[in-house]
Amino acid sequence: MKSSLTTKGQTTVPKEVRDFLKLKPGSNIKWFVNLFGHVEIRPTIPISALKGMLKYSGPPISIEDMDPANFGRTRAKRKVSRAK
Repeated sequence: MKSSLTTKGQTTVPKEVRDFLKLKPGSNIKWFVNLFGHVEIRPTIPISALKGMLKYSGPPISIEDMDPANFGRTRAKRKVSRAK
């Protein structure tokens, strides 16, 4: 695959690459130079695309239970008694 650079620094992404990355007109992409000096192109994914990715079939979890400081504790253990 080959592509040329215009005087404005623009290029056309070859069709095979567009198809592989599922790019459509208006899609956003990011360019990276990795540690080996190779250039990588990646599509940006909107956060809304992640909705429903992880499935959970248990009971609802409260925000307090999601707090990493409370991880693994039960409600009874969370009550702190203060020393006098």
